[in-house]
Amino acid sequence: MIKTIELSVASKKSIEMIDITSEIKREVEESRIKEGSVKVFIPHTTAGLTINENSDPFVQKDILSALADVVPESSKFYHLEGNSDAHLKSSLFGVNVELIVHNSQLVLGNWQSVYFCEFDGPRSRKVWVQISGD
Repeated sequence: MIKTIELSVASKKSIEMIDITSEIKREVEESRIKEGSVKVFIPHTTAGLTINENSDPFVQKDILSALADVVPESSKFYHLEGNSDAHLKSSLFGVNVELIVHNSQLVLGNWQSVYFCEFDGPRSRKVWVQISGD
């Protein structure tokens, strides 16, 4: 069985990490698969996906702060839209993650969540989730 779903994410800030784990879990539950995998993909060049800690909100702040140090907004970029830093951040994070489904549950560590990472917001974005398994 393969099920493909399009989710919507609306960012409120120019740069933020949005926990989308509950939406993915809901889709896995509705699919009723017992064993399989979930692919999550975003069709955007100024956003990313990552899996990281969900317990302490300062972790997300630290990640975004360090990322701003690594790839600051700069007038040295050639891209005319002025969002080259967002493109670079997207490339560093990537636009897909893959997860395991075991015993009808999404396999994540105790402190892990899936985050949509906005680098050029606020915007309305798409997240594609593909669930496959038995």
